[in-house]
Amino acid sequence: MTGAVSPDRRRFLTAGAAVLGAAASAQLWLPAAARAAETPLPDGVFSLGVSSGDPLPDGVVLWTRLAPDPLNGGGMPDRVVPVEWQLAEDPRFKKPVRRGTAQARPEYGHSVHVDVRGLRADRTYWYRFRTSGQLSPVGRTRTAPHPHSSGGSLRLALASCQNWQHGYFTPYADMLEQDPDVVVFVGDYIYESTPSATGVRRHEGTGEPFSLVQYRNRYAQYRTDPDLAAMHANAPFVVTFDDHEVDNDFAGEIPQDPDKQPHDAFVARLTAAYQAFYEHMPVRATAVPDGPHIRMYRRLEFGRLARLNVLDTRQYRSDQATSQAGAQDPSLTMLGARQKQWLLNGLQDSPARWNLIASQIMMAETDLQVGEGKLWFYDAWDGYQAERNAFLEEFGQVRNPVVLSGDRHLTMISDLKEDYADPDSEVVGAEFVGTSISSNGDQDQEAFRKEWDPRRPDNPHWKLLDAHRGYHLFDVRRDGIDAQVRVVDTVRRPTATPSTLARLRVEAGRPGVEVV
Repeated sequence: MTGAVSPDRRRFLTAGAAVLGAAASAQLWLPAAARAAETPLPDGVFSLGVSSGDPLPDGVVLWTRLAPDPLNGGGMPDRVVPVEWQLAEDPRFKKPVRRGTAQARPEYGHSVHVDVRGLRADRTYWYRFRTSGQLSPVGRTRTAPHPHSSGGSLRLALASCQNWQHGYFTPYADMLEQDPDVVVFVGDYIYESTPSATGVRRHEGTGEPFSLVQYRNRYAQYRTDPDLAAMHANAPFVVTFDDHEVDNDFAGEIPQDPDKQPHDAFVARLTAAYQAFYEHMPVRATAVPDGPHIRMYRRLEFGRLARLNVLDTRQYRSDQATSQAGAQDPSLTMLGARQKQWLLNGLQDSPARWNLIASQIMMAETDLQVGEGKLWFYDAWDGYQAERNAFLEEFGQVRNPVVLSGDRHLTMISDLKEDYADPDSEVVGAEFVGTSISSNGDQDQEAFRKEWDPRRPDNPHWKLLDAHRGYHLFDVRRDGIDAQVRVVDTVRRPTATPSTLARLRVEAGRPGVEVV
């Protein structure tokens, strides 16, 4: 699926080209009678841009949300608004493929989710929306390879943890230039924290979001970041959420601070947060929330090359342990019984060369205790060791398992071991914990090394540890995965200088990862 950056791509990303320029072509799109019948909407309805997601061999989800006043509830009238959409084989829409009309409904924040089907596999398409005489930016997307395709390659970017107040989302500018086929975002798309006067940028509002309108405003603010918007318009995203889309370190229906958030109030908060998440993400109707519940774990296939299992490690988990004994309690679950069995089935019957697992939370052990003894983060898989160890044992029978994680605000790349209590146990897979887009800001590298380097002898499975901001880029082929750790020199300014911090490789048929 990868290839050189085309002239067409560069043209549509430049100012002006993204809206096609020619008003005449927009007018020809809609019959005159229908144009006359429209009730004008406020200007700027496409302020939040466009995006696509969850590519299939024959389809993809197209997204936008009408929001002329994005930080104040959206600014739309309380009525259903028809929105036309169009998909073509070229950025100037001279080769149209599909078109239709979707309904932007007020009860879903006037968001639009179009699940286009009947497309050709492994193809690039361009799309746009129109309503009330206004034309959206143009987006580019791509379908997955044919289900029986066994060759080719897949360029995948891994991103997570973008805190508005900690910095600009400058890594996306470099990601755009690297031109991935798909972006896997594994959580913390927004942060629920209160506005800070000392942040690089300030959160909207006056406090944490609790209501639907408040969550909508927070998502809308994040969606206005220009580098994030440009990346959304350039490649399909596969998204899942972690904790900050709702409340730090929540577990199921248990908040971080249950003494301050009664159960009924937190359930109402979950309901609002999940709905706002759905309204702002390019996901299918299977993810329409049912009150405080949302179905987010799912599986995507990229031919016979790669199977991507997307997890939900928040909604079904037991409350976090508070001791080492608790972390080893076999009754604790991260995934819940149904999701756990779903994942096991998907690994056992996979026809794919590579079995990728998008896990919000780090799976490899992090022993924080220098020297004798163990000290773990209980919110990560270390806090759910019986279930984690069962998966690691299963990985020994799985073809080329690779875990893609986030959460840590660090690059932590590790071998996955069958039993971390036994340093001589078998390596059964590899894990890439991607650093953050902006969370933790421009970290003090010397202080980071002083804190973390003494822990490395107790964690010999760690292959790379770093605290720069950025993302990970993977070129997946049948013989191996070539990975790059892409970083930027700052997130404190709107522009940054990118570089490759490290290159790594996972060989097919040889578990583990090596720095090259």
